[in-house]
Amino acid sequence: MSKIIKKIFGALVEKPWDENQVNIDNQHVGSTFKGVSSYVSAVIVIFGVSTVLFSLIVTAYLYSIPGGQDTMFLFKPNLFWFNSFVLILVAYIFRKITKDLENKRTSKIKRNLIQVGALSYLFLLGQILLWFQLMEDGKFVSTNSYFTSFYFFTALHGLHLLGGLFFWGKVCSQILKLDEKKILDEKNKVEALSLYWMFLLIIWLVFFLVVYVFNDSVIAWCKELIS
Repeated sequence: MSKIIKKIFGALVEKPWDENQVNIDNQHVGSTFKGVSSYVSAVIVIFGVSTVLFSLIVTAYLYSIPGGQDTMFLFKPNLFWFNSFVLILVAYIFRKITKDLENKRTSKIKRNLIQVGALSYLFLLGQILLWFQLMEDGKFVSTNSYFTSFYFFTALHGLHLLGGLFFWGKVCSQILKLDEKKILDEKNKVEALSLYWMFLLIIWLVFFLVVYVFNDSVIAWCKELIS
């Protein structure tokens, strides 16, 4: 998976107008993404579209904070930390799965895939509980721009995760029926799922840092910009 990420970002940082890059491109045979499966290609497309959507939400949050926003409305629940840890753990297990497939070790693939699904559903459950905690404290979508962005972002992120779980269910059900030797045939599908979950983790961590860990600093910076 790391090779795929290097290919993606390597292509993005190229400068086709640069003379040195032109010489390199003239020698290129057009196989930058050779070996990338159709499943991974589909995830890359989703990656691009979803990144735009999530970026718009974060940008709207940064530019919609009123000058008089009171930080007393902000929350610091431990459940937010727990949910973030669960998502990191899911990405770690997926990383182990892809490594095992690369090294043709299939003995733990089925168990680890089940763990991925269980932890992902646990993350969604934690998010729902977090919503209930907020609503019990009187913090709704209409409370202020902070919670408007929070509910909208977490709902969209949850829908993306549910979509990933749908395909995880299809892939996992197929693998559970296979002999260990034939599991390697599903490597491309598992690799695509792993890349998708890594994308969800990166998006979540950016959101987590902006609206939670460094939220006070972000609000102060936005107020300074507005004023």
